[in-house]
Amino acid sequence: MPIFDELTRAQLIELMTNHAKNWLAHDGLWFQAVERRRGLDEAIEADTAAWDRFSPIEAKRIGRFLGLGERPGLDGLEQALRYRLYAVLNRQSAVREGDRLRFFMNECRVQTARKRRGLPDFPCKPVGLVEYTRFAETIDPRIRTRCIACPPDEHPEDYYCGWEFWIED
Repeated sequence: MPIFDELTRAQLIELMTNHAKNWLAHDGLWFQAVERRRGLDEAIEADTAAWDRFSPIEAKRIGRFLGLGERPGLDGLEQALRYRLYAVLNRQSAVREGDRLRFFMNECRVQTARKRRGLPDFPCKPVGLVEYTRFAETIDPRIRTRCIACPPDEHPEDYYCGWEFWIED
């Protein structure tokens, strides 16, 4: 797009970061609006339904962008996770252990903000189960997902949520 040709690399990075922050702010405001009208359980249910649809869209677009092909395995998933919309806002890590990929959200912008305000962790596990499963299986339909820990689960200080992925033929 011509407008992007006018921007420096630093400006493009700042713009990308601002877009991610704006998306996350919208996501949070949308969630809060549903929560105020319908309560936490229905807001989580609606959020889960949205992630069920959004995660495959995001995975397909990232997969095309990276040229991953149809069955890129755990290598492709590990690469794709680094390009998710919120990856520029959160600190995350991945570790390969044999035939498993373990992914951790070490710093989560949402959870960190809640912690600063003295609030308990947001109970995002129901959403995360759908989000990470759908993202992974869209990258490669053979990939299976298991939650290691995700709020409201207790978790160590070095991550908020952890996910394990493996290939099942």
